[in-house]
Amino acid sequence: MNSKAAPRQVNNVEVGVYECEIRIKFRMVEEKSLLADREQLLDVLLEVLSAGQDDFVQTLDQSIKIQELSELKASPEMRRQLMRLRNSVDYAQ
Repeated sequence: MNSKAAPRQVNNVEVGVYECEIRIKFRMVEEKSLLADREQLLDVLLEVLSAGQDDFVQTLDQSIKIQELSELKASPEMRRQLMRLRNSVDYAQ
């Protein structure tokens, strides 16, 4: 066993608050009962889209808009998460 500690890797990633809008137009083959529950439909759709190509979903159009916001526009909970992340040992330096 090597008694020397491995050098610590410095993480220089900057974080911020972003407002994201995703618009996706698609066709899909699915059970009618799933369409009644929008939250479940969104979960299924996100799972399918993240997994890659699917024969039951056909993307027709998509657009993504991302805008960085002032941290002051974030909720207090999000600002606390930002502070925690920035103060964490892995993020420091």
